[in-house]
Amino acid sequence: MLHPQRSAQTVLLCDLCETVDLQSHCELCNVNLCKACVGEHLSDSSKKHNVVSFLHRKSTPNYPKCPTHADKHSELYCEECDVPVCSTCVSKKHRGHNLCDVLEKFSAKTESLQKDLEELESRIYPRYEEMASDVRNEKSELETNYGELTTAADQQGEALHREVTAIVNQRKSDIQEMKNKHLAALDKNTDEITQRITELRKIIEDLKKILNTKDVSLTSTYKSRNGEFRQLPPKVRVTLPSLSPQKINTEKLREMFGSLSPLSINTEQGYTMKSAEAVSSPPVKPLLDEPRITATIDTGYNRLFSVSCLSEDQVWTCGENKTMKLLNLQSKLLTSIQTKSGETPEDIAVTRDGDLVYTDSNNINLIKNKKIQTVITLQGWRPHGVCCTTANDLLVTMYSDDGEQSKVVRYSGSTEKQSIQFDDQSRPLYSSGNIKYLSENRNLDICVADCRASAVVVVNQSGKLRFRYTGHPSNTEQSFSPVGITTDSQSHILTADCGNNRIHILDQDGQFLRYIHCDLRDPWDLCVDIRDNLFVAEWHTAKVKKIQYL
Repeated sequence: MLHPQRSAQTVLLCDLCETVDLQSHCELCNVNLCKACVGEHLSDSSKKHNVVSFLHRKSTPNYPKCPTHADKHSELYCEECDVPVCSTCVSKKHRGHNLCDVLEKFSAKTESLQKDLEELESRIYPRYEEMASDVRNEKSELETNYGELTTAADQQGEALHREVTAIVNQRKSDIQEMKNKHLAALDKNTDEITQRITELRKIIEDLKKILNTKDVSLTSTYKSRNGEFRQLPPKVRVTLPSLSPQKINTEKLREMFGSLSPLSINTEQGYTMKSAEAVSSPPVKPLLDEPRITATIDTGYNRLFSVSCLSEDQVWTCGENKTMKLLNLQSKLLTSIQTKSGETPEDIAVTRDGDLVYTDSNNINLIKNKKIQTVITLQGWRPHGVCCTTANDLLVTMYSDDGEQSKVVRYSGSTEKQSIQFDDQSRPLYSSGNIKYLSENRNLDICVADCRASAVVVVNQSGKLRFRYTGHPSNTEQSFSPVGITTDSQSHILTADCGNNRIHILDQDGQFLRYIHCDLRDPWDLCVDIRDNLFVAEWHTAKVKKIQYL
């Protein structure tokens, strides 16, 4: 303490009396003492005081008071209990715990607090303000966006009204035409009968004259025509047309009107600024009238099973042996990796980080920097199709060892997050059997090509069935054999109809849009690159064809 009347020089005073210059220091209690106060301080025999000359005192850090023992200073910090402790605490409650210097801990904590403050001020808080601004902007656009939807619904309603009116008018016109034809037929029949009646009247009149005159000559020359008239003229028989109104199928009418995609309100869990920025809507890309092949890659396999894009000009492939190959558009082999198990891989997928995932036997494996790590080993199930989601999860189709059950499982790392197997009525969503490829759509729907069921089965992010696509409605003669499946930036669903050598393109609600043919032969697996180029793996030729269709 400074003396108030000695401001010209710095004078340190006794901490007890606060009036006399200090001379000594108690290292145990960390207090400064004058000569008179030393005796009083030492009179407290409950402590082993260590009073030394102030000039010879040890440099004592500013340790905090112990929260448990008020007369002690906390020189240590218990990492396990997360509290500062004194020597008494250590000897009792905290014996054997992991301890460190309290001032070092304080320094580290201070540094951590400073970093937290800097991050809050420079990154996190501005991002929250940006998000709040985005929400305000989105709210301001509600009227416009929903107004456009309402206008579209009105326009579609008017279009349907026009079509219905045109159909009604056409039916009325058909009815009038039938009526006119019916009337013409009756008029013609009436004319024939009238002519016969006229003839009959003349014959009757002639016969009466002959009989009245009793003329032998007329009687002998008379020729009977009764046989002619006994055969009555043909009677026109007309079956009246009838209108057979069909019961109005409200569901079909709704389908014709057009579907309204569900409002999807998703709250992203574990949101971080590093990995979850808002995704802007992609530019609209119309379908080409004539899709075209822009490159053909010869993989060198006997049979080709799977293809996955690493970039616009590099694709991973796997086929009928234990080697996976990275090839460019000129069919040049860039890298090849053999499976860890020595078995043939079932399917492959490229992660968002550019690593390769593959399934084989009972395992799901990750290849990173050319090193293979088995991420998941299944018990009682065998994996087949695999894809990487926008959240960097893995979706895997799998079937039971006995081949009787199938399901889709979502993994985050090696942790199972979701299992999709049954619909709301506890019926299996997928057929038994192993060949099931899958893809996540832009709207987070999970799309599975179920070859044995001859269907594309689409569920939403929660696993609820949205629809099944079983081929084009007009095609009843050819079977539908979906194998590979992928999605693009327009939320189109593309599936390889292997048995019919073509690709089906659907919208996100399962409505058929068109086929891609391009002289394909046994198209098996599909993928699209970041520019929506389609890569088709042909099973029989073992070629990959790059197709521009948008």
